[in-house]
This record gives sequence, C-alpha cells and structure tokens, in this order.
Amino acid sequence: MVLDFFKKKGVNKILFVATEAAPFAKAGGLGEVMFSLPRALEKLGYDARVMIPRYAGIDPHQFKLDMEYEGLQVPTDAKEAGQPEYLICNVRKYAAGQLPRSPVTTYFLENLEYYEQRANIYGYADDAVRWTLLSRGILEFLRRSEWKPDVIVSADWQTGFLPNYLKTVYKDDPRLNSIATVFSIHNLYYQGMFNHRFVSETDYDAGQAAIPSFFDPRLLQLNGMRRGIMYADLINTVSPTYAKEIMTEEFGELLDGLLRERRSRVYGVINAIDYKVFNAETNTNLKMQFNSGSLERRAMNKVEVQSRFGLPQEKDKFLVALVSRLTEQKGLDLLFSVIDALLKELPLQFVVLGIGDGKYMSYFQDLEKRFPGKVAANLVFDANLPHLIYAGADLILVPSKFEPCGLSQMEAMRYGAVPLVRKTGGLADTVEDYNPEKNTGTGFVFESFDSLSLVMAMTRAFESFRNPKVWRGIQGRAMEKDFSWKYSAVEYAKLFEISAKLVKRVEE
Repeated sequence: MVLDFFKKKGVNKILFVATEAAPFAKAGGLGEVMFSLPRALEKLGYDARVMIPRYAGIDPHQFKLDMEYEGLQVPTDAKEAGQPEYLICNVRKYAAGQLPRSPVTTYFLENLEYYEQRANIYGYADDAVRWTLLSRGILEFLRRSEWKPDVIVSADWQTGFLPNYLKTVYKDDPRLNSIATVFSIHNLYYQGMFNHRFVSETDYDAGQAAIPSFFDPRLLQLNGMRRGIMYADLINTVSPTYAKEIMTEEFGELLDGLLRERRSRVYGVINAIDYKVFNAETNTNLKMQFNSGSLERRAMNKVEVQSRFGLPQEKDKFLVALVSRLTEQKGLDLLFSVIDALLKELPLQFVVLGIGDGKYMSYFQDLEKRFPGKVAANLVFDANLPHLIYAGADLILVPSKFEPCGLSQMEAMRYGAVPLVRKTGGLADTVEDYNPEKNTGTGFVFESFDSLSLVMAMTRAFESFRNPKVWRGIQGRAMEKDFSWKYSAVEYAKLFEISAKLVKRVEE
C-alpha cells in the first residue's frame, strides 16, 4: 500500500551521495546510514543507489567493481596558470547482491591523486578539493549515465556543494535540472575546513558567490553546510527535535537565521538501527543470548562485562556504562563535579568505553585509579564490545550537550539496558521518561544541562533499580520499542516525494 502510493507520484530512483558507506568505507555513523537506509528503501520497491569516492582501501577485485565509465572529464574552472582545465576520473560500479547482506548498487568515483592514493577518508589539507571534485564529478557522470535519479540526497558539508552546482552551473542542463535535491544534516557543528565560530570578515562565505576553481585557496573558506542548506530543494535532519533546535540561537551554530528563512523546507526523520545486527537473541558477542521474556539471562552478560573490565563480579551490583566518543558534545563535563560523590554514596560500578579528546581520556584514567574496583575504563576503539556492554549494563549514560540523533540509546534499549539521557535532539525523540504513577516510560530523562539535574536522574534510576519488578518493566518496554529502518525509510520516502513536487512546481 505504501509503495503503491509513492509510485503513483512518480518518485522511484534515489541516489545517495556521501563520503563514506559501509561496508566499503566507514568512519562513523554516516557510513552505517548509507548502508542501511538505501537497503530499507529498496525493500519498499525503490531503486536506491549510493555514490562515494574509491579510496585506497576499497579493493576493486575484492568487491568485484566493474568499470562503468572511463575517462570522465570533470571541469575544474581553473583560472590559474599551469592548472588543468579538467581532472580525469573513472566511475566503477558494484552490482547489488554480490555480498552477504549486500549493499545496494554503489558507484565509485576514481581519481588517482585525490582518492585512490589516500588511505583515509578524512583529514587531508586538500579535503575541500576532494569534496568539490566528488560533487561535480557525480553530476558530470549523471549527464552521461543511462541511469538518472529522481532525487539526489547529499549528506553533510562535504557534499553540500552538489546542490550548489546543480542550481547554478547546471541549472540549464536538460539532463539534470529536473532532479530534486535533499540535503541531509547529521551534525550542524561541522561546516567546512575551518572553525565556523572564528571566521574573519574577509574569509566569511555567504554562499552566494560562485564556487571557485579547485585550485583557488578560497575553496578552503567555503561553508559547505551553508551552501547545502541554501541550494537544496529540501533539508532534513536526523531527528524531529533537532530539526526544531537548529532554528534557535543555542543550537543553530550561526546558521539558525538561514534555517528559519527556509523553515518550510526543513524536516526531521529519526535515524534507525539494524535490528539484525543489534539482536539479543542471535548476537555472538554476548555471553548469553536472551529476549524480553528471559531477562534473567542478562545477568551472565553483566558478570562477563565485569570480568572483562577487571571489576568484582557481582550480578546484583548496579552497573552503569558510558559508551561514547569522548568529546564536549557528549556532555561529559557534567560528570566532573558529581561523579566522585555518586561513586562514594551509591553502591554502583562504572565502566567507560570510548576514545576522543585527551582531556576526557585522562580524566577517566585518573578516575579509574582513584576508585579501583568501582571504575574501569577501556579507552580504545572496539566495534564488538558495545554489544556485550549493552547486554550486561543496567544503565547507559547519554548526557549530551546536543545530540542530532544518537544511536547508543537505541542500541542499548534493544539489549535491555536502560538509557539515562538529556532531553535534546534525537534523545528526546527516542526515550520516554519513567513515570512511576502511570508505570510508563523507557528510561530516565533530565532537561537542564547541569550536574544537579544529572544527579537527580541518576538517583531516580538507582531507586527504580532497587525494585526488580519496576526495573523489569522499564527494560521490557525499552526492548519492545521499534527503531528499525523500515519505519524511517517510509518517512524519508515522503520527503523525496515533497522535494520532487517542489522542483516540478518551479518548472511549471
């Protein structure tokens, strides 16, 4: 029924453009979204495809990448003496269905200098050139490709140049000018190759000037986030609450005025998680599999977590966990003034898993030394250990200063770990505060960004934990929530239909 509705409207072909996509290249949550969302849309009957660069780590033989287009000339707009008029690229193609849990059909833009000789996705001085090349190279490829999308979805500042090019340089191209664009904001904070809060008046990018040559130093000052918001037909963020928050001065990162101007085209759709990966009944990283009807089996996972972290193995101890990037955004500063008192006054254990800023890594190392037997920190990247922690911990801390969506709270709930979160962004959209009078709720929520509010939420959680019946009820409700991609995909499909209508209206 849903599929029939959308197909009647004519939107069927969707191209996702990004810097990463699992399983080919992944540095964070974006890579996982670029794997899962197109697959979910494909299950709804859409022809969803992805296009990313082919970095050095993407082996064309391993992934059986066929040559789709060879010798693609991408204009550089070079005005500098000695610089090439074109950069020569190739496009390779992965045909869906070749791998277990196969990604959708995926295209790869090849360029020896900017992609194929680069081992990392991010972190190069010429990243601005790499991403403008990606944006323009994709459009040049689509001019020649037999396959043409109805909608292009570009993600974050790195591909914000694509809608900019499409609405300016290619606005009269009969092959491209009917394509709708959706600009997806995963984190408004990151806007370009600079700190957007400290930009001189001479370096400020208002977004209205043409994108300069690939070799012009001014390219480094371009705000890809601003340009994506300005030129896309529709803007979406990764949660409904974050879509509202970014229109305020507090969360808008100096773009709130522009976002308010375009508010009629700003939407929010919550991200989702892969329920085949995060499955307490089948995941092999767990010591003991379980489901919402056998929560007593979780105790073996708790003991295993305690063992792995070198803590006393006590299945009745209140085990609190922090699984996170260790950055200011994650609200970790709230712990500084209160965690010592909590550890002294409450019979709890605290485990930390994550990497990030040295300030926080040093803090948790010191905390572990000061509270042996109560605190343990594993400050490394580990892709598998979070599953066990979520399946064994009683409480997961997510006290973020801001959180566009957040995945850890949803992943934890899937395994019966109760989230304690701040009411912001996607955390507000996914966690319902426990109400003892109505016996409702899936976690514990505090609103004000201050340490006292965190302590009060922690105390409420601990008191609830002391009542096994109450705690089981919260765990069960959390596990029953459905944050799978099948629902989010339907909401995205609605946005694609809206964006296509907007383009058609302009053409008429």
